[in-house]
Amino acid sequence: MGDKASVAGMAGVAVPAAGLSDSAESDVRTVHSVAHVSDSAESDIQTGMNASHVSDSPESDIQGADVQGAGGQPLTRAQIHVGEPAGEPLLDAVDLVAGYIPGVNILNGASLTLHEGEIVGIIGPNGAGKSTLLKSLFGLVHIHSGKLLLKGEDITNLRADKLVSRGVGFVPQTENVFPSLTIAENMHMGAFQAPKLFDERFDYVCSIFPKLGQRKNQLAGQLSGGERQMVAMARALMMKPSVLLLDEPSAGLSPMLQDETFIRVRQVNKAGVSVVIVEQNARRCLQICDRGYVLDQGRNAYSGKGRDLMNDPKVVSLYLGNLEEEVQEEGR
Repeated sequence: MGDKASVAGMAGVAVPAAGLSDSAESDVRTVHSVAHVSDSAESDIQTGMNASHVSDSPESDIQGADVQGAGGQPLTRAQIHVGEPAGEPLLDAVDLVAGYIPGVNILNGASLTLHEGEIVGIIGPNGAGKSTLLKSLFGLVHIHSGKLLLKGEDITNLRADKLVSRGVGFVPQTENVFPSLTIAENMHMGAFQAPKLFDERFDYVCSIFPKLGQRKNQLAGQLSGGERQMVAMARALMMKPSVLLLDEPSAGLSPMLQDETFIRVRQVNKAGVSVVIVEQNARRCLQICDRGYVLDQGRNAYSGKGRDLMNDPKVVSLYLGNLEEEVQEEGR
């Protein structure tokens, strides 16, 4: 693109000019802003963050990884990642401390693992650091301390474009399509690091989302919110990721479209992609997740298998009720 080159925030890579309309440049700038602004940054930024919710049940509870357990002993990995499968994780985030503003950390020792074939959900109240955690996994928020491993390799603070080439995809919550481009052109944007694979990958995403092939020449700006989410998810799959990071994919959608979105997440996972999903629709998220983490004030508050968390009385009383009220209020 020469002097018109820009960076797409959702992919973290340079965008070529070939085949783009004149208005594509402004779209690229719009999406680029995702890399620098958190969708929930204003609610995430807090000071004096300390973990505050501790349950008596060791089977479903987890505090921040730097918090001591009974007898003053550090928590074990099994306590931090309740229900974690055996073997080396595909993605391993350890004691992450990160934030947008120097001296103000949003994450205060958050930890997470993702194993091959899993869907892992991240839930918690507004301002808990959920989106910040996801963005730190994709190199969009600087990690001040802690480490992030992908297949055992240290990828802490690696640039987003490098992560894409290593098999990590990211779908932002908002401004996640190029509205002046067609569906097919959006897919080209997702595959421009490996253009020779376009036909193969486009056939692949159309096998998951048949409507894309049927409407490939339609402008993304003419699509509904749910259809845009489908395009954004499909574009992130064009580089054949092993890990897909989804930031509140059901936000702002009607209940029916929310259900369709969660079905699509399941379809992507069954196609061989491991998924980390941040969601305000906590109960629905936990229904489809293999495991879940509850964040509070930038730390792990609870973890466990999705349905165990959904039925844990303390998680329900402390989080699920309030989260459902927030989702309902947002939909009004």
